[in-house]
Amino acid sequence: QLQVEDDDKIGLYSYKVQSTITSRLANTMIQAKMVNNAKRPQHIVFDVQVPKGAFIDNFTMDINGITFTSQIREKSEARKMYSQAKAKGKAAGIVRSNALDMENFKTEVNVPPGMKIQFELHYHEMIRRKLSSYEHLISVRPGRLAKHMEVDVRIIEPQGLRYVHVPNSLGDHFDGITTISKGEKKAHVSFKPTMAQQRKCPTCSSTAVDGNFVVQYDVNRDTTGGELEIFNGYFIHFFAPENLDPLPKNILFVIDVSGSMWGLKMKQTIEAMKAILSELRAADQFSLIDFNHNVRCWRDNLVSATPAQVEDAKKYIQTIHPNGGTNINEALLRATFILNEAQSLGMLDPNSVSMIVLVSDGDPTVGELKLTTIQKNVKQSIKDEISLFCLGIGFDVDYDFLQRIATDNRGMAQRIFGNQETSAQMKNFYNQVSTPLLKKIQFNYPQESVSDITQSSFHNYFGGSEIVVAGKVDTENLQHLESIVTATAANAELVMETLRDVEELDGFMKKDKYADPEFTRKLWAYLTVNQMLAERNTAPTAALKRNITKSILQMSLDHHIVTPFTAMLIENAEKDEIMLADQPKDPRKGCCPGTPGITPNAPNNNKGIPAWANITAEQVHFVHEHKSPLVSSLSINRVDNDPHFIIHLPKSQRNICFNINSEPGKILNLVSDPGTGVVVNGQLVGAKKTENKKLNTYFGKIGFYFKNKGLKVEITTETITLKDGSYGITLTWSDTGHIIRKQLLISVKKESNVTISVGEEMSFMVLLHRVWKNHPVNVDFLGIYIPPENQLSPAAHGLIGQFASEPEVYIHHQRPGQAPEKPQATMEVKGNKLTVTRGLQKDYRTDRVLGTDVQCWFVHNSGKGFIDGHYKDYLVPHLYSFLKKP
Repeated sequence: QLQVEDDDKIGLYSYKVQSTITSRLANTMIQAKMVNNAKRPQHIVFDVQVPKGAFIDNFTMDINGITFTSQIREKSEARKMYSQAKAKGKAAGIVRSNALDMENFKTEVNVPPGMKIQFELHYHEMIRRKLSSYEHLISVRPGRLAKHMEVDVRIIEPQGLRYVHVPNSLGDHFDGITTISKGEKKAHVSFKPTMAQQRKCPTCSSTAVDGNFVVQYDVNRDTTGGELEIFNGYFIHFFAPENLDPLPKNILFVIDVSGSMWGLKMKQTIEAMKAILSELRAADQFSLIDFNHNVRCWRDNLVSATPAQVEDAKKYIQTIHPNGGTNINEALLRATFILNEAQSLGMLDPNSVSMIVLVSDGDPTVGELKLTTIQKNVKQSIKDEISLFCLGIGFDVDYDFLQRIATDNRGMAQRIFGNQETSAQMKNFYNQVSTPLLKKIQFNYPQESVSDITQSSFHNYFGGSEIVVAGKVDTENLQHLESIVTATAANAELVMETLRDVEELDGFMKKDKYADPEFTRKLWAYLTVNQMLAERNTAPTAALKRNITKSILQMSLDHHIVTPFTAMLIENAEKDEIMLADQPKDPRKGCCPGTPGITPNAPNNNKGIPAWANITAEQVHFVHEHKSPLVSSLSINRVDNDPHFIIHLPKSQRNICFNINSEPGKILNLVSDPGTGVVVNGQLVGAKKTENKKLNTYFGKIGFYFKNKGLKVEITTETITLKDGSYGITLTWSDTGHIIRKQLLISVKKESNVTISVGEEMSFMVLLHRVWKNHPVNVDFLGIYIPPENQLSPAAHGLIGQFASEPEVYIHHQRPGQAPEKPQATMEVKGNKLTVTRGLQKDYRTDRVLGTDVQCWFVHNSGKGFIDGHYKDYLVPHLYSFLKKP
């Protein structure tokens, strides 16, 4: 994706993607050539999506004949060199950030008038076999019309090609443009739309090329189900036997029904689960566990998948209503207990496969909260025979944690996007793991011939997938390498022998100019690094983790690949300009994918969501009824729900609360700072009807005005809009993305929150609260969170802004209140003596349904005596009005 401010003045004269797949190893190059036709410098962003798990191995950039090339360095060394260059004022930054199942590789460059620029990124990945097909996915998002556009994919498979298919993934607009030519062992796929074909409509200036280009294929297989390839000192063994009967499975579905699953997520999960239950075979045994803060079992033990039991399970699922917290630890331990008990009672077929499928959308908020402890508990309780598969739904889920516990327990994890396709994605994942064909697989190679063997597989082999083993071949002039594979199938032990004639492959590979002569070495390195990363994640001791880290670092440097422990330095020939390609430490704190707008004044680094907006799971507590609440010390000023203001006073470490009830349509000033030129106002919306003779009001619209930048931001329960004079850009809450303009960063997290950051000086967070559409009373509303560290001037005022200068607060004479859990006290502030009540208010940043309880002293009468004047003094006429001081 390429973004600039003055779109008409930047010419994209070439956008090229070339990908060559040599025996399942894909080498992909994405190249963009542009020219700045404007009369002033333009800030150009090159932003491409790379499949998660792929390794970037090269990036070059050419600006008017000056070439920048890359090298891989140890991360801290690379960062040090980059910092030194940056201190001299010569540096630009490149960021590689995480985004769902893709990662963004992004660079921003300021290009002078008339100058040409070329970006070129290279990465490689292993194409995995799923559901009897290899699928190569390339992100093609040029962001604008290209004079020359080309996607070129070549496939070279020594085993021979069974079929090649290119689904219409970019849309019907491009029907018939892709050409496929297929030979016995080679194929060529070409997609070259003209400028007219790229246009969204005949008169449109925008491009319709925006999505993933997908190539699917499979290779010929002989009856052994194995293929062994030896080339340049390495061997690769592909193992995918067909025509075997599936083993019976013992399967426990563990479903998260906490409050955050409310709405579409739960509806789609129920639909998918009903379809999945229908696909259980008669030989299978199963049960269901659903959990929030409690854990419930549909049946306390496994039952046979008879039509009657399946129907009963479907009825049970229909009755689920999401609410409450998330107790992942107890749910998984209950599931392992049921399977372990069935095993010890002799209720499981010795040739059956046991598995747990966890479906969740969030972090634990109840019970055991420490992720490493949950991981340890599950590992200790799960038997060697059980595999754990995890489905993480939506954007909030800690996908890294799910990957760790799945890999640790012979399974795998997949992220599911929380949208209309959730149901189909869940069914697709289940289809991949629902037909175990083999278990206890063992590969035996002659020890004197091979070393450094790496295996890419799970505990069991599933229909339509593939196990890949790679290693080094030590013996010179080796003509044949035999392998014996033993495995347990549905009816017997299988012994399979595979071998490959080296000379035939050698001759074939050397004749093809597109074939990668390094494919065996790169595949081995790819598998080895991925296996070491998985081992490091689950290493039981710090010493072992350090040793694995050293090995990964050495592999990264030896094989020129970017891993979490290395970074890529991009330098010009004189080495006086230097850039850094790096990975953020925590994928959930990196900025969001997709960049709708970028300007010449955009910052060089993307801070993403500020640290204060992220609260770790350890700080969140679920409060059971009749128990004393656990308090989170959250230093933030906020107004959420039926305008409940919580003011945190950092010096005295107190939270003071007050409520304001005004009328729908009224606009309240929250921050008004003529010193920094910043205004924040909130417009009230009313509930659908009164309750107890009172109409609750909420913020339905929040306006931000940054006068010095001339920027206005309007956030409603439907859209997020940035206005700069006549220029405007709008995102909806169904988007995840960010807008950068004049060093103002707006980050939108889908259906969750928006953060607005002004450099490091100021940041704000707005939370979306969705309610059930047909709710008789409640309406959608917004909450706002403002850190006290914001650098406002002494002139700041407003319902929250006035507390930028912390007032002296003295609380004494604490005494019992009308209710025992609500003591009263006397508060002295601003020369006033007030009676205040101790109580709880909600912080909704981590649990948007139930909220987190925060203790505070409550000031009655709409904050009278604590705020300056009367709350009506803070009403303003427009969404962007400064407050007139009395």
